[in-house]
Amino acid sequence: MVITFITIFAIGIAAGVVGAILGLGGGIIIVPALTLGFGMSMRTAVAASTVCIIATSTGAAVAFLRDRLTNTRVAIWLEMGTSLGALTGALVAALVNQRVLFVLFGLLLAYSAYNMFRTRKEHTRPEVVPDAISSKLRLGGSYYDKALGRRVEYQVTRTLPGLIIMYFSGAAAGLLGIGAGIFKVPAMDQVMGMPFKASSATSNFMIGVTAASGAVVYFARGDVKPLVAGPVVLGVLLGAILGARLMMRMPASKIRLFFMPILAYTAIEMIYKGVKWW
Repeated sequence: MVITFITIFAIGIAAGVVGAILGLGGGIIIVPALTLGFGMSMRTAVAASTVCIIATSTGAAVAFLRDRLTNTRVAIWLEMGTSLGALTGALVAALVNQRVLFVLFGLLLAYSAYNMFRTRKEHTRPEVVPDAISSKLRLGGSYYDKALGRRVEYQVTRTLPGLIIMYFSGAAAGLLGIGAGIFKVPAMDQVMGMPFKASSATSNFMIGVTAASGAVVYFARGDVKPLVAGPVVLGVLLGAILGARLMMRMPASKIRLFFMPILAYTAIEMIYKGVKWW
């Protein structure tokens, strides 16, 4: 029992570091680890992951807000979509077969790995022209990048398509117990024109609100097991604080390159487990 507690705690630390650096939420590690490594049901793992994502957001948000990496105006705008989507996904989760959840989660991980590979090299992005909504809400921002040694200023565009994407990312969060940064970071980085680090930090700020919307349903159904969620939450909080400090000093290309093999391998394992049950 003690060894299991320590192991789950260590998994939580790793999940917190990954979640804080990539803005993806610790679910990309927690759910596969609890289901594949400990044989827990998908529903128990997803419920624990949803609670832990709130801890990831809390631990990382403090550091990112202090360093002005988080764009709170963008976060508030996009949370209108993610919160509604999270409630939808959490309600639907009870009606979906577990093997379907395995396949869906594996496909999401595969997409994340592919997206990191495609954008593994940093490049100079074209000038972003803010749209009408962005200009009115003053969504543009700036931050000091310690890795580059200079201040980065940016604008935000295509705010309405970004809001629509966030609804579906929130549904994925409620359905699979992830922070849905798999969708949020690429949406802000590639669709809305925000720098990767600002996208990651803003995603970390948002995933806690998104997860909280879905966690209400899991608590009400009794899916959250204290002996599972407890050690993971403690580890995730510690890992998120560490990950936030690391992310400030790491180039985005190195971050993507480091985690691509982990995501790809786990995606294959999850999809295989879901398909073989058919």
